[in-house]
Amino acid sequence: MKISIISFTKRGMALSLKLKEVLKEEREIALFTKHGASINKVSDYPGIIHITESLGQWTKGQFEANSALLFIGACAIAVRAIAPFVKDKLSDPPVLVMDEAGRFVIPVLSGHYGGANELAEEIAEALSATAVITTATDVNGLFAVDVFARKNNLAICGRSGIEKVSSAVLNGERVTVAVAEEYTGQVPKELTFVSYPTEGKVSVVISPFIENSERADLQLCPKAYVIGVGCKRGKSFKEIEKIINKQLERAGLRIEAVAALASIDRKKEEAGLLQYAKEYKLPFLTFSGELLSGTRGEFTSSSFVKEQVGVDNVCERSAMAACGEDGEIILPKYAENGITISIAKKKWSVAFDGT
Repeated sequence: MKISIISFTKRGMALSLKLKEVLKEEREIALFTKHGASINKVSDYPGIIHITESLGQWTKGQFEANSALLFIGACAIAVRAIAPFVKDKLSDPPVLVMDEAGRFVIPVLSGHYGGANELAEEIAEALSATAVITTATDVNGLFAVDVFARKNNLAICGRSGIEKVSSAVLNGERVTVAVAEEYTGQVPKELTFVSYPTEGKVSVVISPFIENSERADLQLCPKAYVIGVGCKRGKSFKEIEKIINKQLERAGLRIEAVAALASIDRKKEEAGLLQYAKEYKLPFLTFSGELLSGTRGEFTSSSFVKEQVGVDNVCERSAMAACGEDGEIILPKYAENGITISIAKKKWSVAFDGT
């Protein structure tokens, strides 16, 4: 997670430098200030960038970059800065506020799915401060379905389902959960585990399948499937989209269950594939012909494809290369209109103990 910390006073700048030192090393942390003093005085605090644009413009850029934001200053400053850009709890970045004395850390936005609550607790522990957590499930020490989804890399299908499930948990109502694959850990006392496939409707179903969308108040999709693609040069986004989405429907899979798009490195600049990845917010992974040739598995071989790109199959091999050794082909090569598609599945499970 990238974290952008902004301060407004000399004391705030000093605290931001301290925060950068104490937070975990694997985090990418950038320091900014909208300090009223001269830039020369700001230069006394090395590593802090003095922004000359408006605070609103800066905040907009951070939202677009999906960077976590920590404002060192008054809550009102943060609220006014982020207000025009707040959209949805599942897409907004985490936003926190800390007083310049370093006493309190307050998650303001995306406490659960964005991880602001956990980040607040991490900062508070590092600085011996107090994390001010206000979300109801946390305050009551109860199961939070959106936190569970984030920790298990599950896509949330339908934000209204979060509210329905959380409300039931808070009111002590029966909340049932079914998992299409394996799970580990102790199921929380607030949940009642039921077998999959389910009989009748359940509160939460953890499944990648379209058919389950009407069988639960909330469906959580494991991002465990990779679409392998090969295509002739110049295929448009619409052509690619039509065939991929048709094959996802054929496999019975929701698009939310897709983890990545994959192909040979010769296609890394293919406009139609790049646009598909961008439109559906998917990583686009490409592999060398040499690596694909060495990928283990049984694949549909084509002498023509090998003559053209140096490997006998692109779609199946690239999907499997992206999945790793425990992957399996669930939809073999399908060819239409100069485009080949295959879908592979990574092994997945969920953990109720947070690991």
